[in-house]
Amino acid sequence: MRELGPWGRRLDAVFGAPIGVTAPDISRLVIWIPAVLCAGAAAYFMTPFEPPRIVAPLGLFAAFVLICGAAFVRGRATALFTVLLSAALIAGFSLAQNRTLSSAPPPIAVSDRAVEVTGWIEAVERGGSRPRLLIRVRSLDGADDPPRRVRIRARLGAYIPGDAIAVRAVLSRPPGPAAPGGYDPARAAWFDGVALTGFAISDLDAAEIAPGEEVQRALAGFRWKLAERIRARAGERTGGVAAALLTGERSGVSEADAEALRLSGLGHILAISGLHMALFAGGVYMAARFVLAAIEPYARAHDPRKPAAIIALLAATGYLVLSGAAVSTQRAWVMAVVVLLGVLLDRRAFSMRSLALAAFVVVILAPESVIEAGFQMSFAAVAALIAVYDVWMRIKPERYGKPGLVDRALDSLGGLSTTSVVAGAATGAFAAFHFQRMAAYGLIANLAAMPVFTFWVMPAGAVALVLAPVGLDGPALMVMDAGLRVVLAIAHWTAGLQGAGVSVVAADGAVIALYGAGFALATLGLGLVRLSGMIVAIAALALWQLQSPPAVMISDAGVVLARFEGESGLQATSLRRSRFDTGVFLQRAGEGGARPERAALQCDALGCTGVTQEGLKLAITSRPEALAEDCRRVDIVVFDGRATSWRRRRCEALLLDDTARENSGGTELWVREGRIVRLRSAESGHDRRVWSRPAEL
Repeated sequence: MRELGPWGRRLDAVFGAPIGVTAPDISRLVIWIPAVLCAGAAAYFMTPFEPPRIVAPLGLFAAFVLICGAAFVRGRATALFTVLLSAALIAGFSLAQNRTLSSAPPPIAVSDRAVEVTGWIEAVERGGSRPRLLIRVRSLDGADDPPRRVRIRARLGAYIPGDAIAVRAVLSRPPGPAAPGGYDPARAAWFDGVALTGFAISDLDAAEIAPGEEVQRALAGFRWKLAERIRARAGERTGGVAAALLTGERSGVSEADAEALRLSGLGHILAISGLHMALFAGGVYMAARFVLAAIEPYARAHDPRKPAAIIALLAATGYLVLSGAAVSTQRAWVMAVVVLLGVLLDRRAFSMRSLALAAFVVVILAPESVIEAGFQMSFAAVAALIAVYDVWMRIKPERYGKPGLVDRALDSLGGLSTTSVVAGAATGAFAAFHFQRMAAYGLIANLAAMPVFTFWVMPAGAVALVLAPVGLDGPALMVMDAGLRVVLAIAHWTAGLQGAGVSVVAADGAVIALYGAGFALATLGLGLVRLSGMIVAIAALALWQLQSPPAVMISDAGVVLARFEGESGLQATSLRRSRFDTGVFLQRAGEGGARPERAALQCDALGCTGVTQEGLKLAITSRPEALAEDCRRVDIVVFDGRATSWRRRRCEALLLDDTARENSGGTELWVREGRIVRLRSAESGHDRRVWSRPAEL
């Protein structure tokens, strides 16, 4: 066999194995099965219609049969891979559907009349004088079987989370996506157990509710009081951010700070996730290990790592409960548990197998997580870091002699820089897919701020949490406040640079799925599989670049957003209605942060008309007598009212009256030479999913 040269050996090290067609390594099934389970769950949520209910049990049975059949092909690696991964794909799809159906709220009648809601306040999301209250429902007028939760806008008054209240509110179903392919509030509410949303028409009143959930109520009140204490003692400038980091209560973070953190690429520090859990649990582990190792008689007789891991595990669990146990925090806790169990079992704690086990647990418990930005970004970052670390261990040069202080400092700086680059690159595409915005100077901000956050802010915060029960958290919070001031200064400086936020066009779901598959193959695979994954990911990014934004966007309230003749930028036919929907449209079109001008249309007593730069003619009217002429002369008619079925059948143009817009939701149109070549609506597919049409009385 020909001896490989140095470049050949490095190439094999980069790909983890020689690039060639070889038999699959059966030992890596433990990595691939969770990944394929996630792919199956994602396939369910990407399906444009709701599969029949029988699919879930049949799928699980089929997966069981395939697993049993694997015993007959265990001697053939390729066949075994095919059978078990097929079973995992089917099982992931079935688990996602089963989870969806089991999350269905009870049948509830919905009307425009106010109803009385009785329950207790579970969480508060501040926003002006009327914050959003998440209420755990005990009783609801007209519902024998009340829903688990409702979310309403109301004045909080003197009440806090955990308090039992009664309020009269107008409730409706959670809305669907504002734009095609956009965030779906109805789906998120379905899995959060929020059956209805609305607004209060009365102040909150104290209520008496039956005993139950005392622990949850006490914990909700404790978290709120602790967050208020932190906000008060940490300082007015950083108190809200400190409370968000330690308790998960983000209502005190100012919009200016939140936007600066997002634009600088530091927004991830506000969501308690893998980074916070790793710093908290890791810090507790290192401190406990240091203390135990300092007790010489104990350290000689026992391994201090294992009791330190148990202490860290308990601390991580306490942090999970204290922070509110959001989905992202649950994922981080699962990963921390896997790592700490690796220490207890004398196994490598940080490996692709531990990541796969964490993904397996998450997809079993909450398969809906796989399509969320937090899941994709957190697991992408860890997978990329593990893959790069494995490559580095294969190609790093030999070092002779004990490293000096300068060498260790350079190694630490290089490790931190590499971690920021790798994690930023791994999560950047997923962040852009979901939020249509990238932080141009995110690497600079992270390199400057993360050492402060890692070695200053979070250790001080951990000490503050430990000392809070005895009232000695003040000095630690002062130290934390000083560190957060540095982090926020870096965030605001970076966000103020020219071009700090780069807006991009929203990617189609197929592009996201293709990139995700390529990324998984590139990080989890070896040899030819890794090379194929890189090619697939690059192809997905190329397809994304070829996408063009829609030429015309129409909200469900009838507001048109387009570039009209004689104008340079996007204009809207109304600046007062559909402001939220317009913002979503602009963001998905790669125009995030832009403010449209009022469209200069030609108007008369019967309505307004205009022509887009692509030559599309449209009319906007609320007068039925104008429909006959508009239907002959233009391409699109936006009618503020309900047209008769006779008129809809005879209209030569695309007639979007109230009924059509209610059925379609927000609509995007691609136009070429004055003709509509593609039309996509928000309700296309959404209206055929179970969370968009829950059962009613």
